[in-house]
Amino acid sequence: MKVLVVEDEQALRESVVTYLQQEGYICESATDLREARIKAADFTYECLIVDLTLPGGNGLEVVKLVKENNPETGIIIISAKNALDDKLTGLEMGADDYLTKPFHLSELNARLKSVIRRRNFNGRKTVRAGRLEVFTDSAEVMVDDRKLPLTKKEYFLLLYFLSNRNRVLTKDSIAEHLWGDHMDGLDSLDFIYTHIKNLRRKLLDSCGEDYIQTVYGLGYKFSC
Repeated sequence: MKVLVVEDEQALRESVVTYLQQEGYICESATDLREARIKAADFTYECLIVDLTLPGGNGLEVVKLVKENNPETGIIIISAKNALDDKLTGLEMGADDYLTKPFHLSELNARLKSVIRRRNFNGRKTVRAGRLEVFTDSAEVMVDDRKLPLTKKEYFLLLYFLSNRNRVLTKDSIAEHLWGDHMDGLDSLDFIYTHIKNLRRKLLDSCGEDYIQTVYGLGYKFSC
């Protein structure tokens, strides 16, 4: 799951990015309005965490840009206590939630999970697919009451497939979703095949079903 953190305060930005990376998210950041607009226009994210007071302008411009170009993207506004009018405007423009500074990182994580559930899984905390049962709060996958051991990358890869069920996903889209900006320095996308092969094997061994199909020349599709 890829998240963009738009925050000019260095200590807070680094704390949020570090915490979310430890939780398994791919985090990119922007420090001012110009950088945020460029990244929001050029890349697709599951969610943006946007401070409203930015060098170069108001974070509401980022909210407006994202909702015009990628309305399915989640947005969480973070702001100072005295920015009530801007928070309300942001919610009216399509933002999903807001937090007032200072806030606990664990609360931000809970709000982020809620937004992603609402956007991808109609707010459900449990997602079912065939014999799979995915608990999005605890990031656990069960098969017939047995826990399926997945790496963080495999778990987020599975969530990406589930949120795009029966759609063909290209290697490029999978790489961008799971690695973000880091994919630009890669010589090839062969590692995508390795992660998909490992996830596919674990699903086949535990479920007896091959949910992930290769669509030759295009990419991969999850069907069940």
